[in-house]
Amino acid sequence: MFAVTRNMLYNSRWIDMRLNAAGRLTRPVCGLDRINGGRAMVKPTLVIMAAGMGSRYGGLKQMDPMDEHGNVLMDFSVFDALRAGFESIVFIIKHGIESDFKELIGNRLERHADVKYVYQELDMLPEGFAVPEGRVKPWGTSHAILCCRNVVKGPFVALNADDFYGPAAFKLAYGFLLEHKGENEHAIIGYRIGETLTDHGSVSRGVCVVDERGYLSDIRERTNVIRHGDKAAYEDENGNYITLPADTTVSMNFWAFNPGFMDHLSGDFPRFLSSAIGKNPLKCEDYLPESVRRALGDGRAAVKMLYTPDRWIGVTHKEDKPHVVAAIRGLKDQGIYPEKLWS
Repeated sequence: MFAVTRNMLYNSRWIDMRLNAAGRLTRPVCGLDRINGGRAMVKPTLVIMAAGMGSRYGGLKQMDPMDEHGNVLMDFSVFDALRAGFESIVFIIKHGIESDFKELIGNRLERHADVKYVYQELDMLPEGFAVPEGRVKPWGTSHAILCCRNVVKGPFVALNADDFYGPAAFKLAYGFLLEHKGENEHAIIGYRIGETLTDHGSVSRGVCVVDERGYLSDIRERTNVIRHGDKAAYEDENGNYITLPADTTVSMNFWAFNPGFMDHLSGDFPRFLSSAIGKNPLKCEDYLPESVRRALGDGRAAVKMLYTPDRWIGVTHKEDKPHVVAAIRGLKDQGIYPEKLWS
């Protein structure tokens, strides 16, 4: 595993971090709140998608503790976000898990950040659309982000609740959004596919194509991705497995968006529904990478690829949990995280 040094974490050109004598996170000292002639800038918001059903995991994996102190993967994401400079957190959840979610994680994080909740429900659809009879499956990650439209008004970072991304990703994304203010200027954090697979089943990954300028030129959501020797392979629409080199860049759904992307989603998601709901009314989903791909095709987005040195850790299947617990233990032993995240 790549060893992230404390110097990398706490002494970047963006954020001067402070740890107290007990190793606890203190408020970051940020010199970029006011730039461009001293005018106040809107700080990016962190948006965490936590409404998924976790069907392959066998439960609500976003709420399953991953250390002996009861911290879930979201705790580590929020901890990393706060020390990168974020102050506002939006959790996308369902009303059905609201009470448990707040008891497990929301209430304690409200002491450290400005926390808001957005609810992703099946009937939150654009005008003219209705929930097909018998549908229980959520509409996908594009719909999740669109549900935030009335709450998130400025730049934002969007990510999954059940992935561990590493500290560097948050610093990279936060710095990008402070420096790039164009409505349609966005970024994505890239990982090598070989480091994002599990030995316990298949996963879904956004396979990326990056141009010579370092910008995303295409992204395709691939399902049933498995480890194939020292490579990866995904199942195409004909049931054939296509191999990919282990160093293929993939998205783990960590995005840095300027406000123009919300405007794109407002028009794009209804178009998706018009096309997909008649073909597959019970299971069609609009994945965020697919919506980004359509924005690229329409010339409505420029997406910079930001590579992180950190290794992704995640739980797709129940059998992945012991590996994640051991990995987090190792990061604490290296001093990358304090033994207890929150006081």
